[in-house]
Amino acid sequence: MGSRVSTPNPSGIARARKGRSNRPAMSTKSRQTIYGGAIMGARIRAESAREAAKKAIRAADRAEAEAWSIRMEGYGGPAQPSPTIAQSLNGGLGWMEIECNRCKTRASIPLDAIRRARDTSIWKLEGSFRCRSCGTRRYKPPVHMIKLTAEREITPYAWVHPDEDR
Repeated sequence: MGSRVSTPNPSGIARARKGRSNRPAMSTKSRQTIYGGAIMGARIRAESAREAAKKAIRAADRAEAEAWSIRMEGYGGPAQPSPTIAQSLNGGLGWMEIECNRCKTRASIPLDAIRRARDTSIWKLEGSFRCRSCGTRRYKPPVHMIKLTAEREITPYAWVHPDEDR
């Protein structure tokens, strides 16, 4: 029967063959196929390691703030070294309890309301607090820090006007 004889193409351009792609006969896998799974796995491991590091930093900040708080409450000091405002807030201890040196009035102050840089050490705040209840116009007695807490432990007193009946 008849054999197929290919006739030469006068243009010199290869003809498309039916049923075959135009790829070269010897091919390799794409880089996505080779490295895609490894890259995705590395990305997942990096995200989980980052989350674990955030939890570890939060736990370390809380432990440092609690140690300082227990030292201040139990021994009354030393106030240095102390955690920073950011470390206390990151550790979940967002309230500071202070006490007046004269009238012994206690108050809880939120650390996030303090207008200082977050990298300020807590012991540096003690000099800026003054007692409002027993202070005069000229002199407001200083206060000292008691401890750090997670929630407000001392509720503010309800102010009653002198003309109102209690």
